[in-house]
Amino acid sequence: MNEAAMNTPPFLISEAVDLKLHYPIAGGGWAGRSATRYVRAVDGVDLAIAQGEAVALVGESGCGKSSLGRALLRLEDPTEGVVRFDGQDLTALSQALLRPLRRGMQMVFQDPFSSLNPRMKIGETLAEPLRVHGIETGRQARETVAEILHVVGLEPRVAERYPHEFSGGQRQRIAIARAVIARPKFVVADEPISALDISVQAQIIDLFDDLKARFSLTYLFISHDLAVVRHIADRVAVMYLGRIVEQGGPDEVFDHPLHPYTRALLDAVPIPDPEKERHREIAGLVGDVPSPTTVFQGCRFASRCPHAMDICRQRDPVLETVTAGHSVACWLHME
Repeated sequence: MNEAAMNTPPFLISEAVDLKLHYPIAGGGWAGRSATRYVRAVDGVDLAIAQGEAVALVGESGCGKSSLGRALLRLEDPTEGVVRFDGQDLTALSQALLRPLRRGMQMVFQDPFSSLNPRMKIGETLAEPLRVHGIETGRQARETVAEILHVVGLEPRVAERYPHEFSGGQRQRIAIARAVIARPKFVVADEPISALDISVQAQIIDLFDDLKARFSLTYLFISHDLAVVRHIADRVAVMYLGRIVEQGGPDEVFDHPLHPYTRALLDAVPIPDPEKERHREIAGLVGDVPSPTTVFQGCRFASRCPHAMDICRQRDPVLETVTAGHSVACWLHME
């Protein structure tokens, strides 16, 4: 590879710049008046996902992971900031102009049963994206449906069955097939294995790996299970109360966590050895998770951090690179 090629930055499929997504909550005002507060689900996120990359987004429930994933696909309109897909600014486009781009960006939802139409046969469900986007119809569409069913590990004959006739793992395979049948460039997988048995989870993870290699797929894999994402992610982003607090390669984040919150998440992962589990030290967190309606002055993790300093309560840290490919938003490493 020549020097020019080595210095060429990777092409970004999806990018968020200072992205904010606030949900209004009305009511509770004084003197009978209604006051509006906001749930700050996403509160200033910068995230870039390169072509062919698998990025894992991890964090506790309620930290804003799903909201960020939906905003990246413009399923939610951002309050502020910019979202780009394949070089185009999605926030500047109307729904009519967004429609042609939908083929290139798809989503796999957490609950496959609720995301599949119970009145449509599987073959009809999978053929619908091909019809809507004007890709194929008729016999060609049926052949493509049979092919994608084989790719996700199902027999083509299941195209004549309905969603209720399948197990949870099989339904998730169908949901994944629907997401990739139109050959999208970018897929957001929102907790796609959390509702499945452990043995089935491993199969679905292997399927994502296979699809990434087969279709050169770029995807954001949202999960709260750090033990899972280490094996499938090229990069891990840790999210806390609407912000990304640490980001880096899986080896750096798992073996050398920089943020106290990341360390706490890793400590919460059980070790499959009773003796080691009994004697290991666990980093304790103090206090409760603040309300997502809070307007923070300093670090939003300061109230729970055992290492919090005065500066943590006064100034909000930004995400800065500490080592190559490893960044953190924490005054412990920035001072």
